[in-house]
Amino acid sequence: MRESVQAEVLMSFLVSEELSFRIPVELRYATDDPYALRMTFHLPGDAPVTWVFSRDLLLDGVLGPSGDGDVHIGPTGPEELADIAIRLQVGADRALFHVSTAPVVAFLDRTDKLVPLGQERTFGDFEGNLDKALQEILAEENAG
Repeated sequence: MRESVQAEVLMSFLVSEELSFRIPVELRYATDDPYALRMTFHLPGDAPVTWVFSRDLLLDGVLGPSGDGDVHIGPTGPEELADIAIRLQVGADRALFHVSTAPVVAFLDRTDKLVPLGQERTFGDFEGNLDKALQEILAEENAG
């Protein structure tokens, strides 16, 4: 049985030091993919964009700087419960978002009630999802 939790939060999209605007972002977590969460960004005039990354990355980013690839998450300042900065990168293109900590922590708490941290392996079809992902990667390589 698939179960999920979701929340909508408002994030500030920082276009430059002088320009930012608030956008709705949907956070989603499901038991059928217990290691991952999805963030869907609803930018004005564009189709929604979804990023998938580990729940642990977001949790670690609430507490301190986290991430070493295309997703970097961390507090915006040293004070407890500072806003969270989320930097997404594709090649040379970067997008920076700020979000209040409280709704993110509340969402993470709901995910932990659904699948307690450290018990992800007992949920979902880890091997099946891995096999499916590998098949998709191989199909893309063979098609190109």
